[in-house]
Amino acid sequence: MSVSYHCCMTNKNKSPKVAGAIKARPTLQKPELKDVNALKEGGTKEGAAKKASSKAGGFTLLEVLMVIGILAILATIVLVAINPARQFKIARDSQRTANVTAILNAVGQNMADHSGAFVCEGQITQFPEEATNMTSDGGFDIARCVVPDYISALPYDPIKDNAHYTDDTDYNTGYSLLADADGRVTVSAEGELATTSISVKR
Repeated sequence: MSVSYHCCMTNKNKSPKVAGAIKARPTLQKPELKDVNALKEGGTKEGAAKKASSKAGGFTLLEVLMVIGILAILATIVLVAINPARQFKIARDSQRTANVTAILNAVGQNMADHSGAFVCEGQITQFPEEATNMTSDGGFDIARCVVPDYISALPYDPIKDNAHYTDDTDYNTGYSLLADADGRVTVSAEGELATTSISVKR
């Protein structure tokens, strides 16, 4: 009888502990749907947050190029607005430099094809020793020597009075040519900004 009573008392003593252990067991919280999606896409909550912040704060290459293009246009507008007359003069002087260079290149090609002599219509032609306007009317008639074999048409001054080119019998370049004692040829133009004339020599 004593053994049976001891057994029962032991079971009674243990049962409150088991019940308390069951009550103290923590409950698991169900993860929220946004956390689950974040874990699926980014691997961790922190990774997903960093990924989202990087997307929100970055710029695409197209956006950067558009900004650069807009800034370039605005800079051009500002430059022209500040001093448009000067900008146009600079542009015309650049054109004059290109024109006299093209004429001198044609002269050089003619001389290269004739062993250093300048030939016009089958005859050796001497260059003027003083600066002479290249024109079909009373100046140095150069068109018949270089057009169309070495240049398609003679360029002429963009704003000079009577500067034009119709064909090799009717033209006025507004540019001058001369050769020094050493045979070096210079083609020059009157610039609008430069203190000295625009010229190229070869």
